[in-house]
Amino acid sequence: MKFAVLVYEGPYNHEASDSAYNFVTAALEKGHECRGIFFYHDGVYNVTKLMEPPQDDRHIANRWSQLGSKGIDIVVCIAAAKRRGIVDSVLVDNVRISGLGQLTMMAIEADKMVVFGD
Repeated sequence: MKFAVLVYEGPYNHEASDSAYNFVTAALEKGHECRGIFFYHDGVYNVTKLMEPPQDDRHIANRWSQLGSKGIDIVVCIAAAKRRGIVDSVLVDNVRISGLGQLTMMAIEADKMVVFGD
């Protein structure tokens, strides 16, 4: 099955990012495909270099970057990013900025769209 994932919430203040990451990794382990991951609203903070978690805590942005290195399309909404002052230079590797058209294409190409966040 092909999934697309939409994340609305920022890192560390809700479980949405952790749940989305765990869902994607579990789905991949079971042989499913992830068509793409789209970060919207405060979700755009999940993939920035602006976080420095303590050594004993998970590094959410690095997790997403590692998934992106496996060929998964990880996209940040341009409008949500601009509203929050996020530009290409603050994004981690393997993440790109694009518009809602990318989310539409992910949804069209996937069998299911899974949403994490309020």
